[in-house]
Amino acid sequence: MTEKPEKLDLRSADIAAAQQEKLRQLFPEVFTEGGKVDFDRLKTTLGDIVDGDKERYGMNWPGKSECFKTIQAPSRATLRPNREESVNFDTSENLIIEGDNLEVLKLLQKGYLGQVKMIYIDPPYNTGNDFIYPDNYSENLDTYLSYTGQVDRDGRKYSTNTETEGRFHSKWLNMMYPRLFLARNLLREDGLIFISIDDNEVTNLRRLTDEIFGEENLINVLIWKKRYNAAKEQHLAVIHDYVLIYAKNKVSVGDFLVPGDADYYKEQFTESDEYEATRGKFMTQPLEAGNSMDARPNLRFSIPAPDGSEIWPRRQWVWGRDKVEEARLKGALKIYRGREGDWKVRHKQYAKDENGNFRKVKPFTIFDKCFTQDGTKEIGEVFDGVEVFPFPKPTRLIRHFLDIADDAEGIYLDFFAGSGSTAHAVFKLNNEDRGNRKFILVQLPEPTERKDFPTIADITKERVRRVIRKLNDKKAEKLDLEKGEKTPDYGFRVFKLDTSNFKPWDGTQPDAPEGVSKQLELHVDHVLPDRSQEDILTELLLKSGFALSTKIEALQLAGKQVFSVEEGTMLVCLDGKLTPEVIKAMADQKPSRVICLDDGFQGNDQLKTNAVQTMKARGVLSFRTV
Repeated sequence: MTEKPEKLDLRSADIAAAQQEKLRQLFPEVFTEGGKVDFDRLKTTLGDIVDGDKERYGMNWPGKSECFKTIQAPSRATLRPNREESVNFDTSENLIIEGDNLEVLKLLQKGYLGQVKMIYIDPPYNTGNDFIYPDNYSENLDTYLSYTGQVDRDGRKYSTNTETEGRFHSKWLNMMYPRLFLARNLLREDGLIFISIDDNEVTNLRRLTDEIFGEENLINVLIWKKRYNAAKEQHLAVIHDYVLIYAKNKVSVGDFLVPGDADYYKEQFTESDEYEATRGKFMTQPLEAGNSMDARPNLRFSIPAPDGSEIWPRRQWVWGRDKVEEARLKGALKIYRGREGDWKVRHKQYAKDENGNFRKVKPFTIFDKCFTQDGTKEIGEVFDGVEVFPFPKPTRLIRHFLDIADDAEGIYLDFFAGSGSTAHAVFKLNNEDRGNRKFILVQLPEPTERKDFPTIADITKERVRRVIRKLNDKKAEKLDLEKGEKTPDYGFRVFKLDTSNFKPWDGTQPDAPEGVSKQLELHVDHVLPDRSQEDILTELLLKSGFALSTKIEALQLAGKQVFSVEEGTMLVCLDGKLTPEVIKAMADQKPSRVICLDDGFQGNDQLKTNAVQTMKARGVLSFRTV
């Protein structure tokens, strides 16, 4: 008797493939050139540092293993709100965060995981004197606090990176890797990142981003023509920069279409017909398909010629029969005699669509619509001719990236914010199309040696304030012409990086009774004395996974102030004297989560036990104290 062949389990193969694809989305850096999983690299990513000696294709440099330790080290920081430096703090969803972007990216991981549509960064180009970095990455927060004068610690500083140092490129890579790694987590599945760079590090950056994002997610490398005149270089005049464009998941990203400029429509659309008044001039494209298009029998049919004969394609048309007939009846086909007397068919493409809007076009890999001088002129106009920042990126360049991302409701992040060009571009575009794009800017308070703007972060905030004032002035001039339309979000909330509001347990104290006793005394009141309830609330929001622009309402329950987060999803009471009445009142609101200060129970364990039982009885999923 012949044995039946074993049935292939296609379902198991599909599951395995799906699991592998999910692993690739989460950790693209662990896949080798052949698409296999490098388990040593996976262990390293997950925190198990491995010394491997196998030869394989990949990028390595001194300090790379420390990058993973840096990524995995939890942040001991928080973000403190600053209302005085903000504009429309209570209503704006835009953020300007002053601080080291590595620590800030860590703090944003919960609240903004998978929420950002586009990231644009203009990082230091590593020319030898144009960027500062922490010498000691393992103590990043302490480094930042020392640098900004908040603590006095020797040996921790920010400095430039010169070519005379032995690890010129490695230090730049050590600075970039953890930041890009954490930034990727914040992108949506259809999210994009645009990174400006020059020749100094473009090769290393390309390999770095290939590893972090997966080389299959490279969209392209755009060349920006940043100058229109000769420069002072010895050999060739450098008139361009690069912009690396990667997707979080290329499969989830659609086609790119952006508005064309006036010259494009003038040069490309040159023919006229009776529809010119409403749809502008037109250009024509061949209706006959090229060889790159797959053969489809339903696209091979005849089209009637003016002389009554039939026009057949040599291979096939690009449109189906119904669409061709509709275009023919609308006069959108151009049928004419070719040079050899045969009939040709082209379809018309008007400059405007049927609604009168200009047709969008596919962006090119070379962008030459604005220059560095435009950025300098722009910021000069904002600051009334005062030179406050060298060579800012022009908003027209960033606007191009916003057009490619094409999401009028999205979140746009720039964690090397500089003078704030990204915020300026977002405001301008929202003002044009009444969009609701939100921005998050992160900028280190690097000293400028200016009295009016002591740090670059001060320039960032002031530029955005001035742009807002000008937009509001223009809006006031329009009187009631925009009555009834939604007002764009002309504001921003300022947050500043600082140590946690809660005193950490100092594990360096000796195990002797006096050392433990000292720590216990410090934790009788474990909240730092100079911190406000708003400071504490902000930290709790970050740790609980809420965005910094989350709606918060102050309630009065049983005579105590209680903060309602996201319309009652979470309740927070920071009162120092909790009562059974306020515990019951919060539970009656039926939130998902409740947080209270541990100090609020004043050592009354019975009250705390009753609080836990009351919350459980009312169906509260999580009740905790801090």
